Amino acid sequence: AEEMRAYDPYFGGDEPPKEGTTVRAGEPKDPALPVASEEAVVEALRSVYDPEIPVNIYDLGLIYDLKIDEKGDAVVTMTLTAPACPVAGSMPKEVAERVSAVEGIGEVDVVLTWDPPWTQANMSEVAKVALDMF
Repeated sequence: AEEMRAYDPYFGGDEPPKEGTTVRAGEPKDPALPVASEEAVVEALRSVYDPEIPVNIYDLGLIYDLKIDEKGDAVVTMTLTAPACPVAGSMPKEVAERVSAVEGIGEVDVVLTWDPPWTQANMSEVAKVALDMF
């Protein structure tokens, strides 16, 4: 039987998203609001889970970089556990939406990268304990 893979139509077709695929969410932040802290954004990232692994994406090590500029706009560089991951299309969008919902964050770009490829070495101690990987 042929394996069915559902990719989000946002990325087009049934190919895994390409290196550098970017998803945007949010609106420019009200200049009167203070810019959110990196900790607040990390908390939002910790609310997103890989559907196949009971650990959040931050502790899994899927977030490679997080930048917040002086206007409160954020750029999150992330990967997935595998290019053919069934949530390849939806997870970056969910990440963009969760981060843009943080008070003090404006527009969010989530950039998908496959380089370097994710390995279990990326996981935090918390994730390794949760998955009994010691």
